[in-house]
Amino acid sequence: MRLTSFTDYGLRMLMRMASAPGTAFSTADLAEEFGLSRNHLTKIMQQLARGGIVETRRGGGGGATLAKDPAKVRLGDVVRLLEDGQALVECFGPTGGDCTIEGCCRLRTRLRHAEARFLEDLNSSTLRDIALPVRDAA
Repeated sequence: MRLTSFTDYGLRMLMRMASAPGTAFSTADLAEEFGLSRNHLTKIMQQLARGGIVETRRGGGGGATLAKDPAKVRLGDVVRLLEDGQALVECFGPTGGDCTIEGCCRLRTRLRHAEARFLEDLNSSTLRDIALPVRDAA
């Protein structure tokens, strides 16, 4: 299974945020830290906010903070939120794609099962489990 860069970058941001749960992080600072596009990270942060994983505030002293204790945020739920609308294979998409073997395919059920197990396994871990090491203020 391959995750989109959207999900990859979202997990990186959350790993940093989980290292200091009470701290507000700006997308500009996170973009600089990870060498990523600020605009792209802003879109990811908006999705995380819509999903109730982060809270955002504008203005001085603003930024994004975790909305929940990192120990209560399950990785499978984060991946499900960030991968929303990204079908594992074409036939899982909303239109079903152009599959010529629909109706007799024996792979589809197995792929659905594997995808569910993948997310289930990720849900056995939390943001606290993958938080980045706390940086020294040197």
